[in-house]
Amino acid sequence: MDVLLLSRIQFAANISFHILFPTITIALGWLLFYFKVRYDFSKHPVWMRAYRFWVKVFALTFALGVVSGITMSFQFGTNWPGFMETIGNIAGPLLAYEILTAFFLEATLLGIMLFGFHKVPGWLHTSATFLVAFGTTMSAFWILVLNSWMQTPVGFEMREGVAHATDWFAIIFNPSFPYRFSHTLMSSALTVCFLVAGISSYRIWRGDDKKAPILTMKTALFSAALLAPLQAFVGDLHGLNTLEHQPAKVAAMEGAWETNNGAPLILFGIPDEEARTNHYAIEIPKLASLILTHDLNGELKGVNDFESHPPVAPVFFSFRVMVGVGLLMIAIAWWCSLTLKRKGRLSNLQLKALMAMTFSGWVATLAGWYVTEIGRQPYLVHGVLKTADAVTTIASENVAITLAAYLTIYAVLLVAYIKTLFGLAKKAVDVEEYDLTLPGLPERKATYTGKEAKA
Repeated sequence: MDVLLLSRIQFAANISFHILFPTITIALGWLLFYFKVRYDFSKHPVWMRAYRFWVKVFALTFALGVVSGITMSFQFGTNWPGFMETIGNIAGPLLAYEILTAFFLEATLLGIMLFGFHKVPGWLHTSATFLVAFGTTMSAFWILVLNSWMQTPVGFEMREGVAHATDWFAIIFNPSFPYRFSHTLMSSALTVCFLVAGISSYRIWRGDDKKAPILTMKTALFSAALLAPLQAFVGDLHGLNTLEHQPAKVAAMEGAWETNNGAPLILFGIPDEEARTNHYAIEIPKLASLILTHDLNGELKGVNDFESHPPVAPVFFSFRVMVGVGLLMIAIAWWCSLTLKRKGRLSNLQLKALMAMTFSGWVATLAGWYVTEIGRQPYLVHGVLKTADAVTTIASENVAITLAAYLTIYAVLLVAYIKTLFGLAKKAVDVEEYDLTLPGLPERKATYTGKEAKA
């Protein structure tokens, strides 16, 4: 394989691994803030137990996100020197803003969250939790400003092949940013909802009848039931914005080869790039035009009308995985939430379903990210810089060696991360707690013994 393909695979592997962790920390920080505020107002220890369990998960996830983010940023210089040479005047300041306004805030105050509960005033601990949550959101803000600008570049001019900013406000609030930012925040929230529901269900399924996992599961499920349909609405708005600014990407998403008035929605098919057709297509007449143009006979441009367009198959399939997982989230969130509302508990089948959905947010996020990034091809910066023009000239063997090393390390880290999460959950099952009362939760009598009493 040539250096371009290997470099693209390597960057894809790095960004795929890295994005798993910010997707959790962005929303989990706000959930921790919610737990802490509930504790401050009620003084009920169950909220603090929920906080202490999930702050460990936050710290572990934050650490892996930082490490993978550093290795990813190195590749701008090693694999994609043309990227910073061409748009470094815009990308550099945006990345610096992320570090100065967000990363330092998170890294500094995380220690107070983890170790300061008995060492600083309660208001300061709560404030630190808020600022860390705010910092994770600001990190997402600046990163998505850059990514959105790469999709819909405005507010700049080219001088001797180099981009120079002319309007920073237009760059930051570029046409696709509001949709991409809100869609990403919602995907983070849903990822955390199903992570929390899945881990809490695992604890309950193993016989943990303490109040904390019941409480966190209810919080996560009810939140998911509200957010999942809203995410579908936000995603639809994002799709309409993409149709306006990147119609070739939408044509690939829909598997539309020819321009068509009253284009059908293809539920499933196998795109054939050479034959310019879809094999075994299952279609709903006119629905794609209705969704994208709000007109049954609206025009949808096909891939063949574009001189440059992304590879159709990966965009086509990734989009369907994202939508399919999203619909499954809606169904399971409402199924389990309504059961909890009526019966106050879930069946073993529902607990297992939630455990199976623990990392469903990762699947949907990665699929959506592939739609976004592959759908921008053959450009690195849409209409400005082609991917092939930014790649390194180093030997492909060097990229292959580092790619193999990255894949090996990331596979080990991912397995270790997942095992650690379930290990923390399994350990929490065996910890006994005081008899606590909380409205809507069952009574339980237990006492701390041994090490737990000291803790």
